[in-house]
Amino acid sequence: MTVDSPQPRAVAPARPDDSVRAVLRSPRLLTREALAGIVTTLALVPEVISFSVIAGVDPMVSLVASVVLAVVMSLLGGRPAMVTAAAGSVALVIAPLVRTHGVEYVLPTVLLAGVVQIVFGTAGLARLMRFIPRSVMIGFVNALGILIFVAQVPHLIDVPWIVYPLFALTIAIVVLLPRFTTVVPAPLVAIVVVTVIVVAAGLTDVHTVGDEGPMGGGLPGLTPWLVPFSPETLGIILPTALSVAFVGLMETLLTAKLVDDITETPSHKGKESWALGVANIAAGAYGGIAGCAMIGQTVVNVKIGRARTRVSTLAAGLFLLLLVTGLSSVMARIPMVALAAVMMVVAITTVDWHSVRPSTLRRMPVPETLVMVVTVGVVVATNNLAIGVAVGVLLAMVLFARRIAHVIRVERTVEPATADGDSDSAGPGADGSARPRARVRYDVVGPLFFGSSNDLVEHFAYADDAAVAGDSAHSTTVLVDLSRASVWDASSVAALDSVETKFAAHGLPVEFVGFDERSGSFHGRLTGQLGG
Repeated sequence: MTVDSPQPRAVAPARPDDSVRAVLRSPRLLTREALAGIVTTLALVPEVISFSVIAGVDPMVSLVASVVLAVVMSLLGGRPAMVTAAAGSVALVIAPLVRTHGVEYVLPTVLLAGVVQIVFGTAGLARLMRFIPRSVMIGFVNALGILIFVAQVPHLIDVPWIVYPLFALTIAIVVLLPRFTTVVPAPLVAIVVVTVIVVAAGLTDVHTVGDEGPMGGGLPGLTPWLVPFSPETLGIILPTALSVAFVGLMETLLTAKLVDDITETPSHKGKESWALGVANIAAGAYGGIAGCAMIGQTVVNVKIGRARTRVSTLAAGLFLLLLVTGLSSVMARIPMVALAAVMMVVAITTVDWHSVRPSTLRRMPVPETLVMVVTVGVVVATNNLAIGVAVGVLLAMVLFARRIAHVIRVERTVEPATADGDSDSAGPGADGSARPRARVRYDVVGPLFFGSSNDLVEHFAYADDAAVAGDSAHSTTVLVDLSRASVWDASSVAALDSVETKFAAHGLPVEFVGFDERSGSFHGRLTGQLGG
């Protein structure tokens, strides 16, 4: 008999529209969200331009695509306050295609990737994110902080000496201003102050956003389709499209989980997945390149800007549109040192410093620490968050399977024979009296699956149990109690069949008892059908 444990009541997440309405009704909250979006946009622009160079496309293509991605995800996405734009991980995947076949293959690749993401989201596959362990998430966050920090270092090397006082001033404003006021985001104040100083002083040798790529105003039209509809085209774009789709999904869903933790609010991962597909199709058609969640800019939005709703990301998209179309000359004059300083502060606050304290490392299990370190190492070595997370998850699975394979326990108890003629008697003896029957009992404790059940047969004392029977093996029965175990796969059923076969070879009958409903049904369906 099994008793179902009470299921916890699901807590319904707050409706996104409710928080949006609250922001629109409150000038203070609306100002906070709008300013957070503006700061995020300023942190977004140089990175998007840099990624366009990596991908081999025009910077304006990436900027316009980022506008489309930000606006569409603000309206459709399942994780409010998360920033989506043309991202470096996607640029790294697309770059080889552009170099080998040309930029005209980017559009069909992005459209196909969007379709894959829509299918992924609507099929509910985003639930697979629950299998990413905490140690991998911590490694992901720490590696993110390292990558963000390292990416800013080139802006401080081989530069005029005046850059360093500007850098120090930016850091001072970002760190100290929140102690006096939080009405205006400190990074926005720092960027404006440093920009004014550079422009007013005529510091033309200070590197600016405009030096990263052309900042011409205006919007492009729809992206033209320039490749043939053919199986050859599909063969060219399919591998890259799948990579774009799954790298984008992985970074987006990991970022969504990170924002969930920071804001202590839930998100709809399935909705976020298919919305990303829709946004990428739109960005491909009007812009020309795909994107995904921008992790560093999202941290800026929710940690520094304290944004909590989709109003902030919509403001970011609209402000970026304004910069691209009407204020491109202003955007081009923002010093890179100011943006680099802001992102370095973000990087430092992103790292989970508690996870690397010696006291924490001493308490943590070695496999957990190993998974975190490997995740960080692979991400930093490959400069690819998706690869690092994939390796971390695989290592965590291997270590978990190895650990759980040794948690099963088999307890043997010999119940002495009785001669009182009870139901355990083995039938009449030679003199007509009831022949006593001894019983050997095994209690199996722990989960039975392919990793733990392979050596299950070694936990039973077949010869010793036969010896208990004495001269008549039929006077002993073997009872295997599985009430504290669960049967999870065919390997476990095959192991139990092997146990039964080995006892039968010694002339001992075996009775398996205590199955829960699922395990009993599974065992009953497969036992004796697995071919030895």
